[in-house]
Order: sequence, then C-alpha cells, then structure tokens
Amino acid sequence: MKNQITSLLKGRFAIYSTLLLLYLTLSFLLRICLFVWSIGDIEFSIIGLTRIWLSGFAYDIFVGLSFFLVYLIYLWLLPKPLIGTILDKILTYACLSLSLFILLFSLVAELPFWDEFGVRFNFIAVDYLIYTYEVVENINQSMPIPIILSALLSFTCLILWLLSHFGKSRECFNSKTGFINRSKFVVPNLLVFTLLIYTLNNKIADFSNNTALNELGKNGTFSFFAAFRSNELDYKQFYPQLDEKKAYNILKKELLQDNQQYTTTQWDNLTRITKGEQEKRPNIIMVSIESFSADFLQAFGNKQNLTPVYDSLAKESVFFTKLYATGTRTVRGMEALTLCVPPTPGNSIVRRPNNDNIFSVATILKAKNYKPYFIYGGDGYFDNMNTYFGGQGFDIVDRDRGNPLSEKIKTKRFNIEDDEVSFENAWGICDEDLYAQSLKYADFNHQLKQPFFQFVMTTSNHKPYTFPTGTIDLPQGHRPGAVKYTDYALGKFIAAAKQKPWFKHTVFIIVADHCASSAGKWEINIDKHHIPAIFYNLGVEPQRIDKLSSQIDVLPTLFGYLGWNYQTAWYGKDINRVKPGEERALIGNYRTLGLLKDSIFTQIDDRKRIIQFKLSPNQGMEELSEANMPLIEQTIANYQTASERFKNGKMKVK
Repeated sequence: MKNQITSLLKGRFAIYSTLLLLYLTLSFLLRICLFVWSIGDIEFSIIGLTRIWLSGFAYDIFVGLSFFLVYLIYLWLLPKPLIGTILDKILTYACLSLSLFILLFSLVAELPFWDEFGVRFNFIAVDYLIYTYEVVENINQSMPIPIILSALLSFTCLILWLLSHFGKSRECFNSKTGFINRSKFVVPNLLVFTLLIYTLNNKIADFSNNTALNELGKNGTFSFFAAFRSNELDYKQFYPQLDEKKAYNILKKELLQDNQQYTTTQWDNLTRITKGEQEKRPNIIMVSIESFSADFLQAFGNKQNLTPVYDSLAKESVFFTKLYATGTRTVRGMEALTLCVPPTPGNSIVRRPNNDNIFSVATILKAKNYKPYFIYGGDGYFDNMNTYFGGQGFDIVDRDRGNPLSEKIKTKRFNIEDDEVSFENAWGICDEDLYAQSLKYADFNHQLKQPFFQFVMTTSNHKPYTFPTGTIDLPQGHRPGAVKYTDYALGKFIAAAKQKPWFKHTVFIIVADHCASSAGKWEINIDKHHIPAIFYNLGVEPQRIDKLSSQIDVLPTLFGYLGWNYQTAWYGKDINRVKPGEERALIGNYRTLGLLKDSIFTQIDDRKRIIQFKLSPNQGMEELSEANMPLIEQTIANYQTASERFKNGKMKVK
C-alpha cells in the first residue's frame, strides 16, 4: 500500500501533491511574516504560540484541499485512455492556472488587509466584494495594480514552468494508473476534507484575549468564507442574556435622566418625554469626518501640526475630550450619530433590511419642522447609506456614479454634477467640493426660511489618501497628508460659512465617524475608539466636556444645550445631566461588544463569554479575577434590548 501511494505521488498526482505542499509552505511563510509584523501586540506563551501554528496548519490543509479539490476530482475521474492527451493537458493547465492565480492573489491580498485592520479577512472583506467600483478604484489608486497583477501572472507561469522543468508534469501525464489505484489516493484526501469541513470553524482559533494570537492562528481564505456565512449574528443564539423583563428594568433605570419621564408604565417601552427650557432652533450641520482619531489633534499630544484648524475651533467650542466611537466603520458612526443606539452584533443597522422609519434624529427634527439632508461626496448606495437615510426621511445629495437597481429611496435625491467637481478619487469628491454642496443647500433652505439639518460625510481621509494638489505642504498617498488636507478643507468651509447670512443661526457638530485604525493587542482596543467632537457656534462660552461619553450621547447633549422639549426612545443621554460615576461608553466591533465604566471594561462576545478588564491610565488592560455583576448586567441589558428591539420592530416610529 505504501509503495502504491508513493507511486501515485510520483505519478498521476505529482502536480497535485507538489502544489498542495507549495500552498502549505506559502501559508506558513505568510504566518511568519504576519507574526513578525505584529510582534509588539503578541502576548507570548508556550501554549499560545503552539496553538497558533497547530490550528493554522489545520486551516491551511483544509484551504489547500479546497483550492485543488476540482483538480483532484478531475485526476480521479478522467478515464485512463484520456490521460496524457492534448485534452488532458489543456484542461489541467486551464484548471491549474486559475487555481494558482486565485491562490497567490488571496495570499498577497492578506498583507494590505492586515496592515489596515490587523486581522485576517473578515466581514469587511465580504462587504467589499459587493461594492466593486469603490474597492477596485481604491486599490487601483493606492497600489500599482498592473504591476501586482503582472507579478501574480508571472509567478503563476513560473510555477507551471517549474512543474514541467522538474518533471512533475511529465510524471502526471505519463502515469496510466487505473481508477481503483487512483481511488486509494483520492478517497483519503476527500475523507480528510470532509472531516475538516465538519470540525473546523473560525471560533476554534479564538482561544485567548489577545487578538493578534487569535488571528495568526487563522487562515485568511477560511476566515473570509466563515464571515460570508455569518454576516448576521442573532443575539439570543450567540450572546449571554438576562431575563427580558430584568434587562429592561435595568436599562430603564439607567436611561432616565432628571428632566425626563416615561410616557407609559409598559415594561418594554423606552419612550420618555424630555423637558427643556427656552428652546433655540438653529440650523444644524453635522460633519462626520472619516477616520479622524483623537490622537491626530494637538490637544491630545500630537506634535505634527496636522489639525491646526480643528485645534483652534476646539478652543472656541464645546469640546468633548473623552468621547468614544461605538465601532470601527463609517456605518457604525452613522448608526450611533443618528439612532443613538448601541452597536448591535453583526451588521450595522444602516446595512440591514427593514431599517426604515426607525426612531432617529429625523423623527425629532421633523416634529420641529426641520429639513434633514444626507450629503455625501461618493455614491450613497455604498453600504446601503442612501436607502437607510432615505428611509428615515433625509433628502439625499450624492455623486450617483452607480446605477444599483436594488436601491430604494423614499425621499428626494439630488445628484452632484460633474461641473461641481474639481477633484475626486475612488471614494468620492474632495472635501472642498463636498462642503460646497453643504453651502449650496444651506443657501437654498435659508432663502425658503426653512430650518435645516445636514449630515455631511467626508471621505478624503481614506485610502488612497489623495486630494487636490497645491493645498497643503505634505505629500499625497499617506495618512498624515490626508488628515492635514481634511483639516484644511474644514477651515475653508467654516470661513465660507461665516460669510453667509445663516451662519449666526447655525450650529456645527464636527465629529469623527471612527478612528483611523482598530488593530492592536485586544479584541477591542479602547484607545482606538477615542475620537474628538465639538459643538461650534453654539452661542455658549467655550468649555470642555471631560466626562466619559459615547457617540450616542452627542445629539442628546446638543438638544440639552438647545433646551429642546422632545420625545425620545434613544439609548443616548445628555452627558451634562449624567450623574458623577454614571458615565459610560458603549464600544463594539462585528462580534465583540463592551461597556466602559469606572475604568472597567466589560466585554461579551458570540461565544457567550463575559470578560472584565481594569483599564490603566496608559490604556493597558488587566483581566479582573472577580466579576463585577452590576456592570455585567448593565452591559448585557444594553446590547440584549437593542438587538431585540431592532429585530422585533420596536425601534420603529409608531
């Protein structure tokens, strides 16, 4: 039997076995590369290091078998008389060329993805496949795609040539092994493949609290398809729970502030009346800046002078100094800033079906006769943004370069025309052109004496980090230059707005959607969620809000300053009315959710694990040995009820 297998390896299956070994070798080398890349984030232990190589090898075997499964079955089933014929050679090289190119591409693509996110392929990679225009253009503008593709094609051809040069092709085509003998090789391969398909899942690699270790033990291709299968996560199935009435009882006590009262005694109704005094109704322009981390600001220790405008505005504004983004993607920032709810697991509500007519900022604004706009310099079908904002009653202003048949917009849509664009890249027009749209629609509504709210989403601080030439003194193609250009454009916008008759009656909220990076040691790296926010031109003395706060608190806090009377079902709170010791920030990613309070971070995940960490002044985290049950229950109550409310339509406006 052993001699027969050896004969097959040197015969009909010589190419197959060589390529499988090649893939395992390349995957091993990639893991070493990523290991060295992330060495500063790795917690070293014999068990941990052993596990990443063992689990990684299992994933690699499965993916290698998957890449060449079609070729293996072909080798198995091709009738003996056809072996070595022209047809056999054409089919073999066609199959191998495609498989090898995809294999090499998947390995190379992991490098920029790891650089951006610090993880293997996940749901973000799945999402990017949907929006091919933006992604392809972004890659093309960020990297020398023709060179990369040419290199991959060259390597593919080189491997095929080496197979021929070292006689593997000759062995494969000259072997006239019968079906029975071929089965002795193929069946064990298929059994291993079947065993792994039923035993492997991505959670096996998630054995520690250290993200780098967990991700190194995975395989990017396997992780991609795992994410594809689980792009939605059901809270009840995967996360720790409380009795539903207890969860609502905890939440309702937490949410109620001293100027509020519930409208009903119904146990699962969060609707409450907020009482204000001397209402002011200025126009509101909310600028959500792409990837604008707090550590870009001089106020938080940055010495590069990247944000002189924002730093100057902060000194004249209400300035949030301990504000945390709920997530790591733009759609999470949009969700938090417009719905004021925690980041429910899986996809953001912005990207989910049946997300129209939710209680949002538009609900409150329309009751006060405001006209809400969503202004975006790219194509708003990306990430379902137009459908989401349109479903809440926003009019849409976007580039509209695509033609998605599935897009459903219930409100007006205004296109940004070519003659209004001086510069654009894969993600949309430059910030200067975007702000021109904001000014345009502000002028329009002012003439109509119509109060307005604008949600303005910038894109310049995003790869490929390109912007109009001659604007700043830093080069294009790198983050620092994009940050400085973003700040420069903001300065021009404010300067232009000051010349408008509506300026003195307009408040500007300037806030980040998320940080520039989320990678680090932990599943959730809290310092990678710290973002700035200011209320500019509010008509109050400049002040700093040094309380711990969340993105979901931004609008309730603004409405507190404006003295608004309104109904709310939000999870966000007026931070100025939060009692000392009650401040908290809700922070999450796709799978892991957490609550930061009293320097304790309570974390829950889709394995029903509950972990608590003590946060040190330098943002280090140490796992607590004793559970703080009140914080655990508060964490679960927030996320369990938010997930249940969206799923069962309780977030909808009645």
